[in-house]
Amino acid sequence: MTIRILIADDHAVVAEGLRALIDAQPDMEVVGLADNGLEAVKQTLEKKPNLVVMDNAMPEMNGIEATRIIRKTNADVRVVMLSMHSTSVHVRRALGAGAGGYILKESVGRELLDAIRTVHAGRRYLSKPLADDLLDRLASDAPEDPLSRLSTRERQVLQLIAEGNSVVEVGDKLALSRKTVETYRSRMMEKLDLHDLASLVKFAIQHHLVSLD
Repeated sequence: MTIRILIADDHAVVAEGLRALIDAQPDMEVVGLADNGLEAVKQTLEKKPNLVVMDNAMPEMNGIEATRIIRKTNADVRVVMLSMHSTSVHVRRALGAGAGGYILKESVGRELLDAIRTVHAGRRYLSKPLADDLLDRLASDAPEDPLSRLSTRERQVLQLIAEGNSVVEVGDKLALSRKTVETYRSRMMEKLDLHDLASLVKFAIQHHLVSLD
């Protein structure tokens, strides 16, 4: 059986490199490329891949939220997350959203192919550079992730605001009214005990909801 794969990465050179690597495998084919999380969700519905190779940090909607939506709407679609972050918080977010694999970008290559086959078979895969003590921390109690206080829609709105979109632009992208976006913004500030827009944006950056590159 050929594994149908969608690649979601906002760096065109990286995406094309991944496509060349994957298409060279006799049991895999790339069925589409997406350069942001919203597009990844859309193409998953349209092209029906078996698996998505998902960059963690993308504009419009990050890989975590895109994974959450994809897995909620189609649990048969597997996800392998690509990330530059090796902390337990980032790994937990990805696995909690439904990703079956977590690969460090520095390790992409043969290991990605192993991860794709493993996750497609229904098992989990973590990048080898992730130390054993990280796995121990994932299995133990850990401090609350502040982002977990927010709903999926609130995290989507927060990312778009932090990327510099106006209230009207956020509403257009998510098909929400201006009043609804303003309500989400106020609710987030209350939940996070933040008192101005600058603090909200700073929070999003500090917790890697948006990328500065």
